[in-house]
Amino acid sequence: MSNKENRPSRRQALLGDRPGSYAIARHVRMSPTKVRRVVDVVRGLDVTEALAVLKFAPQAASAPVYKVVASAAANAEQTENLRSEQLYISAAYVDEGVTLRRIRPRAKGSASRILKRASHITVVVEPKAKEA
Repeated sequence: MSNKENRPSRRQALLGDRPGSYAIARHVRMSPTKVRRVVDVVRGLDVTEALAVLKFAPQAASAPVYKVVASAAANAEQTENLRSEQLYISAAYVDEGVTLRRIRPRAKGSASRILKRASHITVVVEPKAKEA
C-alpha cells in the first residue's frame, strides 16, 4: 500500500518553493556514463547557451539531453510564465535505468552476458538571481 501523504511531490523535492521547472526523460537507451559526460558540460549554463552547445556536440547522447533541456525550458515558460533567456540549468543529473540482459553465444556451448543499459535524465531550470 502506498503512503502518498507522507511522500513529497517530485517538484517539491527538486525545487522546493523556488520558481522554475524541470523535465525528466526516462528509459533512454544509452549508458549513463556516456550521458553523464554530456550533462557535465551543460550543468550551470544558461539555457540558450546550453542548447547551442548541445546542438553542435559530437556525442550521440547530446540529442536526448537537448530534448530534455528544451522541454524543461518550455515547461517553465508554460507553467511559471518565465522567459527562456532568463533561465539557467541549476541541476542536471543522470540516474541508471532498467538494464536489459541479453546473451551472446560463446565457445563450447557457454554464453556471456550483454548488458544493454538505460538511463533517466533529469534537468532542473531556474531563473537567474537578480544582480543588485
